Amino acid sequence: MTDPLVRVRGLSKWYPLPRRGLFRPREQLRALDGVSFDIRRGEVLGLVGESGSGKTTVGRTLMRLTEPTRGTIQFRGQDITHLPRRELRPVRRHMQLVFQDPYGSLNPRMSVERILSTPLLVHEPALSPRQRRRRVEEALDLVGLFPGAADRYPHEFSGGQRQRIGIARALIAGPELLVADEPVSALDVSVQAQVVNLLLDLRARLGLTVLFVAHDLAVVGTISDRVAVMYLGRIVELADTAALFTGPRHPYTEALFSAVPTIDPAARRRRILLQGDVPSPVSPPSGCTFRTRCPYAQSRCADEPPDLREVSPGHWKACVRDDLALAAPISAPILQPTQAD
Repeated sequence: MTDPLVRVRGLSKWYPLPRRGLFRPREQLRALDGVSFDIRRGEVLGLVGESGSGKTTVGRTLMRLTEPTRGTIQFRGQDITHLPRRELRPVRRHMQLVFQDPYGSLNPRMSVERILSTPLLVHEPALSPRQRRRRVEEALDLVGLFPGAADRYPHEFSGGQRQRIGIARALIAGPELLVADEPVSALDVSVQAQVVNLLLDLRARLGLTVLFVAHDLAVVGTISDRVAVMYLGRIVELADTAALFTGPRHPYTEALFSAVPTIDPAARRRRILLQGDVPSPVSPPSGCTFRTRCPYAQSRCADEPPDLREVSPGHWKACVRDDLALAAPISAPILQPTQAD
């Protein structure tokens, strides 16, 4: 078995908060708290969880856009956790980010050609203007846009087209890893399907490895080979997509699936309403951080944080309860290909 393209171990990101008093210790907001996972070459790893679970922080810290507090990040076998900026620049060519907001992520004062040329100016400064223009047109064609779009400005495109431009900008330098930070959450449902199918096509054509961050389980189930579920800065379950969708092993995953809407009356499921609010990441509960809302919690759940352990081949969970028979919610969904917007 080949080494994974990405290996993350014990990744934490704590943000210091302002002191509340001269003699009181400074509190820390634990955005990430001991996250570990691998991304195999050529696979799509989905990362799901409710807002505030730390999904985006994982992507940004993996890219070193946010500096980790502790833990290690290995990319292509190289430890990049504390790599200086000058040595990190050539590495970043091989790992690119697709942003969530297709409107705010493109500079309205720059033409599409200038937007897409910027990575080439950084990573391939020896290219001539004609060569850069050709690469820009090739990137636009790759994402389903016409070459003449290079001379236009972002405000002249729809939301789905802007996200295609963002994907083209991420791909133009030829990366191996694509971190897609909720790339379809700001788009209409029909356009979401177009962008997801575009990413699937690009993955097949270019052999991309993708970390796909989202909160929509239907989208994640369509595009991902494996899925990691996050809660309050920790991964609580990690498994192949089919195994997770047909047999979740963590109570939080079961609750997430119960909230997925369905239009089939015969497929109605019991809705699991979690009690209380999400605990503060400044002072999370002892032991399992989900125990204060878990319908299956026991007194021992407060003792120690549960380790993420393998409970069946390729299926990992962070829960001490092995006696639970959780509901098998739905089969992995499929989004049908649609025409370009």
